[in-house]
Amino acid sequence: MNAKIIGTGCQLPAYAADNHYLSTLVETSDEWITERTGIRMRHLAQKETTTSLSVDAAGKALASAGMQASDIDLLIVATITADTETPSTACRVQAEIGAVNAVAFDINAACSGFLYALHIADAFIKSGVYKNALLIGAETLSKLVDWTDRGTCVLFGDGAGAVVLTASKQGGVLSQSVGSNGSKWEVLSCAARPVRNPVCQSKEVPGYLRMDGQEVFKFAVKTVPLCIEDALEKAGLQPEEITHYLLHQANKRIIQTVAKRLKQPEERFPMNIDQCANTSAASLPILLAQMDTQGRLHPGDKLVLSGFGAGLTWGACVLEW
Repeated sequence: MNAKIIGTGCQLPAYAADNHYLSTLVETSDEWITERTGIRMRHLAQKETTTSLSVDAAGKALASAGMQASDIDLLIVATITADTETPSTACRVQAEIGAVNAVAFDINAACSGFLYALHIADAFIKSGVYKNALLIGAETLSKLVDWTDRGTCVLFGDGAGAVVLTASKQGGVLSQSVGSNGSKWEVLSCAARPVRNPVCQSKEVPGYLRMDGQEVFKFAVKTVPLCIEDALEKAGLQPEEITHYLLHQANKRIIQTVAKRLKQPEERFPMNIDQCANTSAASLPILLAQMDTQGRLHPGDKLVLSGFGAGLTWGACVLEW
């Protein structure tokens, strides 16, 4: 049995901040941001939370799949911006939507989070442990961003995407390839709450997202093509047999470079980065849900999903729609 996506959904915060707005906060411009990243706007949470965005995306995915929340027996949320240290976002979503039969937990693999969640769910479904899974990638990255740092504040946005998976004898996940390199953790990181207890009163303060952009770019354009090629080999497919390559929406230049290295036309690499910016773990499921809603995905289509991010982490999945 394969894990097959049968429903998708996404939710973005109501407020959209364009590049002109950011130019009022830091020394930047619409031209500078667009040329270097492909980003024109990003959605920023106001009343929305990681949990509420997850709940809304999950509801749409369940409706798309024609399922009730009680049909779900595995619920995974990929996020680095949970609203509470504990309990997990997944448990809060479970309570909100009534997924009373689901095992629920969060994972943190940053921008690769959705691919890692898919990897886990696929293994559970293939082994017969669970039948129906709800996977959510959700972030409110705006609370981790230093809005005085023009090198990072222009890059990120908030949002959530979700998919419903079920056991199927046809189509679904054909192969996966994932990896990590913890020795490079400092390239992209965000410090957590410092130690303050009766014997240690740290003067450190909770940190913001920090990134070495050049290192991330070099890592992505080298690792992602290799990861995709590995997944394609495992699936017994050639690059030209893939209908769409859905890559983590981090930077337009990265996506264009990966396309060139795979020797595939850029039009096979759909993008929404201009409207959503980098939403970390939410990036891939948002793009997938938007394409599904737009009628751009058809039965039998071969898709590659690939993510990369802090850790350093990366992953690729080949699936049949």
